[in-house]
Amino acid sequence: MQTTDYLAEILDELNRSFNIIQDKEAEKLVNGILESKKVFVAGAGRSGFMAKSFAMRMMHMGIDSYVIGETVTPNFEKEDILIIGSGSGETKSLVSIAEKAKSIGGKIASVTIFPDSTIGQLADITIKMPGSPKDQSEGDYKSIQPMGSLFEQTLLLFYDAIIMRFMEKKGLDNDKMYGRHANLE
Repeated sequence: MQTTDYLAEILDELNRSFNIIQDKEAEKLVNGILESKKVFVAGAGRSGFMAKSFAMRMMHMGIDSYVIGETVTPNFEKEDILIIGSGSGETKSLVSIAEKAKSIGGKIASVTIFPDSTIGQLADITIKMPGSPKDQSEGDYKSIQPMGSLFEQTLLLFYDAIIMRFMEKKGLDNDKMYGRHANLE
């Protein structure tokens, strides 16, 4: 196969994968963000990079959004929401963060391949995503891609779709968002 053949297959996988995501759960996440004072995101590895890009877009919309583990991240409170992207839903550091958030009383959202995972069960909102976990022998959705790539790609696109839905609900457009873009780059 050539590189463009792989690209075509990746795009086909992404196209098929969106049938798994439930609009009802996605809308709960949008409303959870709207109702929260601050939004916190977490993820490990590549899922963490997707979470950081999501936090950045929320900042462009004027939402107080933070990435867990950064030095400028404030305290989590009852009026806040924590959004965790984890394919397995079992990453130990993320489980600990979810348990701590639960004990504080804020809202938790889990975006995962496995809704019945530890993080999925701790969450108030759970969005099931397609993808193969890093261990390709598990899960109900197989991918030609290595490890958790399909989950991570779908996660980024899902987060962007959440942003677009939020923009629609709040009447935001590119111009308003661009006014909050970094200008010291």
